[in-house]
Amino acid sequence: YFEKTYEFAEQLILHGDAYVCELTPEQFREYRGDLTHPAVSPYRDRPVEESLDLFRRMRAGEFPEGKYTLRAKIDLASGNFNMRDPVFYRIRYIEHHRQERKWCIFPMYDYAHPVQDMLEGITYSLCSLEYENHRPLYNWVVEKVNAYCGLDAHPRQIEFARLNLTHTVMSKRFLRKLVETGIVDGWDDPRMPTLCALRRRGYTAHAIIDFLGRVGVAKNDSLVDIRLLEHCLREELNKTALRRIAVTKPVKVVIENYPADQTEYFSIANNPEDPEAGKREVPFTRELWIEEDDFAEVPPPKFQRMTPGREVRLMGAYIVKCERVEKNADGSISQIVCTADLVSRDGMPSDGRKVRGTIHWVSARHAVDSDIDLYDNLFTLEDVNDMPEDKTYDDYINPESVVHLTGCKLEPALAGAAPGERFQFVRLGYFCRDTKNPSIFNRTVSLKDSYAKTLK
Repeated sequence: YFEKTYEFAEQLILHGDAYVCELTPEQFREYRGDLTHPAVSPYRDRPVEESLDLFRRMRAGEFPEGKYTLRAKIDLASGNFNMRDPVFYRIRYIEHHRQERKWCIFPMYDYAHPVQDMLEGITYSLCSLEYENHRPLYNWVVEKVNAYCGLDAHPRQIEFARLNLTHTVMSKRFLRKLVETGIVDGWDDPRMPTLCALRRRGYTAHAIIDFLGRVGVAKNDSLVDIRLLEHCLREELNKTALRRIAVTKPVKVVIENYPADQTEYFSIANNPEDPEAGKREVPFTRELWIEEDDFAEVPPPKFQRMTPGREVRLMGAYIVKCERVEKNADGSISQIVCTADLVSRDGMPSDGRKVRGTIHWVSARHAVDSDIDLYDNLFTLEDVNDMPEDKTYDDYINPESVVHLTGCKLEPALAGAAPGERFQFVRLGYFCRDTKNPSIFNRTVSLKDSYAKTLK
């Protein structure tokens, strides 16, 4: 809209509502005035023909940067300093990302904003609260451009409070710094508060809209708990995401009384919340992978998972008992040797004995190798807008905002997962295949939802 914006500026000059000023930046500050003294511009009464000639020569590139500006002629004594003859154009010899070097004068935001809204047919221009004092200027531009340029466009500027989230920075300047310094890997890094980042992390449009509907639009600044956004996502994915099995920190289990060459399949529900999602067949073999955290040689109090001499249920399959642990020379676990109750194929013991723990597993022979990224809050401070004066955002960057896990073992059904496709990894959380690196699954959100308790 460069050409139209320029044409409208000429009309403002021709109708006596704009003039070319040659105050230096230092003089601008000196002549700005205060609440009891008006601003001053010795060039305010410059003849229309002279201002128009200078403006055209500004466009032609005849003057150095800072020599002239185009200012609106409004009210130098206004109590709203935005109305004290604001600058609409300045000279800049820079490269533009679309216009390249075609232009050397550039419109200021307070002028370009309403003009472009008018040209695009915008009805409501939504701004954050700091633009409330700019609304009279917005309306002034709309009124003058309609009157002089044959338009009949009436956009309205409406201000609302910024959506502040806990553990999150909304400053575009600082977010750009994160990108440029390589702290994050781009604007779509799953830790960033951008739509493309949320999409890459696995958030859905429905969850975001649900969250915004619950928060509402406010006129006062407030801080919204990011756990509410996560709760909205969990509510949706719990109903829609297919269940799959993944082992993030694998340790091998060998069932010594199970045939080495045998494979059988267990039917496991794709989503217990949605019977229409059906079931899938999961392979079971003598050698399995389980989570390292699901085993303890010396179990802590109330530990209900695998430990020597205790029975535990393999999810959807047999009951097994740990018989012994074999270790490597460095003391790490080589494998856990178990025996299975082979008549408990449905996970229920034939004699009615109680088996408390249930753990998930993946067949070692059929497992799919993958990496997994576990994402957490980018900042450790809950309210980053209320940090101590002697601190900066950099002081609160979470060093564990992403944890990269290699050598993870996934069930074979995940081999064909499409980029961006979402799943619940049972007992672990909700994940999606990364859209930029399909060899990685991103954790969208954990299963734990403490925020739901606060809603009751």
